[in-house]
Amino acid sequence: MAWQATHRFARISPLKARLISDMIRGLNAQDALNALRFSHQRAARMIEKVLRSAMANADELGEVDIEALVVKGTWVNEGPRMKRFQPKDRGRAHPILKRTSHITVEVDA
Repeated sequence: MAWQATHRFARISPLKARLISDMIRGLNAQDALNALRFSHQRAARMIEKVLRSAMANADELGEVDIEALVVKGTWVNEGPRMKRFQPKDRGRAHPILKRTSHITVEVDA
């Protein structure tokens, strides 16, 4: 049985978060935590929290050994964009899209 956790509306670009989520896919959960802990990317903190939550979901029933968990899948989908405008010269306005992500991590024994 697989357990998962999701962080919705994370305030980071999906492209940046996918780089980190691809790094831990298929690893042992403890090895993935170590890899995230020593990564300098901002997305690593967010994905680490989601991974810890998925591990806690698996541990909730007490049927599985935490040491045996493997990151079965990770995916980062695009969330809604916040639209802002930056004033420019001669009365113009340039759009700024502040992207959000939906981060999901799935672990299995």
